[in-house]
Amino acid sequence: MDFIPIAIPYIGEEEAQAVYDQIKSGWISMGKRVEEFEQKVAEYVGAKHAIAFNSGTATLHAALLAVGVKKGDEVLVPDLSYISSANAVEYCGAKPVFVQEHPQTFNVEADTFENAITPNTKAIMTVDLKGMPANYDAIMAVAKKHNIPVIGDSAESFGAKYNGSMVGTQADIHSFSMFANKSITTGEGGLLTTNDDKLNDICRVVRNQGQSERYVHVMIGHNYRMTDMTAAFGLQQLKRVDWFIEQKSNIAAKYNEAFKDHELIDIPFVPEYVSQHTWYMYCLNLNKNVDRNKVIQLMREKGVDSRLSFPPIHLQPIYKELYGYKEGDFPISESIFESFVDIPCWVGMGDEEISRVIAVVKESVEESMK
Repeated sequence: MDFIPIAIPYIGEEEAQAVYDQIKSGWISMGKRVEEFEQKVAEYVGAKHAIAFNSGTATLHAALLAVGVKKGDEVLVPDLSYISSANAVEYCGAKPVFVQEHPQTFNVEADTFENAITPNTKAIMTVDLKGMPANYDAIMAVAKKHNIPVIGDSAESFGAKYNGSMVGTQADIHSFSMFANKSITTGEGGLLTTNDDKLNDICRVVRNQGQSERYVHVMIGHNYRMTDMTAAFGLQQLKRVDWFIEQKSNIAAKYNEAFKDHELIDIPFVPEYVSQHTWYMYCLNLNKNVDRNKVIQLMREKGVDSRLSFPPIHLQPIYKELYGYKEGDFPISESIFESFVDIPCWVGMGDEEISRVIAVVKESVEESMK
């Protein structure tokens, strides 16, 4: 029986043809396809501006520079995130100040952010972990109270809805990733969306070597440009994003039904303000009496992949070295990480594969009691 992977990108002939046509056109660097991709993304999320980049990490760096983060500043960053959230802060010469997540949502709550604010706090970065939007209304209220900009690291939530509206305008500026396993992919790539004209202008200058116009460099910028080949690919993916999310939502619903009454498994908690989850990853929260690592081992032996997602950033070797962090410094983040596991949820999974994943998860959990 075939091994079931954690994720497979859905790529059709349309993407291949679009890239081929763009190559044949003779224009392969940033040009009209990028502009078209930006326009259609802005329309899709309901934002005034969308700016395309060559990676999600680049978008975070540009957004931080745009809101004025510089050497000596602090930026509040969720501890449970991909390391690029913190690294982008370091690129600015600033310090990422880690904050812990709520054990149900895996996202940081507004009061947790507020309690971590100091006179050096220059920005707040939210993270929509697993593709579920953070509580933006509450977070933005705290940010406005303290006059601090909010950068939404929405890498995993492109296509999600918050209180009925597409994610992409709730924070001052949102960052999306187009990596292979995201809602839509361009292989590598990223997007920023914002309604703020000034932030839009600065991010475009940052992206293009600090140029305000051709060969006029007004700041130290970066080569973060997306190519027209990448944008051509993305335009085809964008046409299917709603279908992608519908397919994954159907899988998530079947998982929810299968696991909702299991005494050793908690299914994902989705607050009322989340109108649409992207199900970037379907994450189970295991009982403390279950040996999570044994579950992963048994699942693999039975032919089903899984993923532990991102370890707390403060426990990454580089951040332990930089700031002296150690185990126990952020116990809630560590506890969440030690109990959750992502299981396969991708467009194209058939009923037989879904049923097999469910059976393997249940068997592995029950065989893994400590």
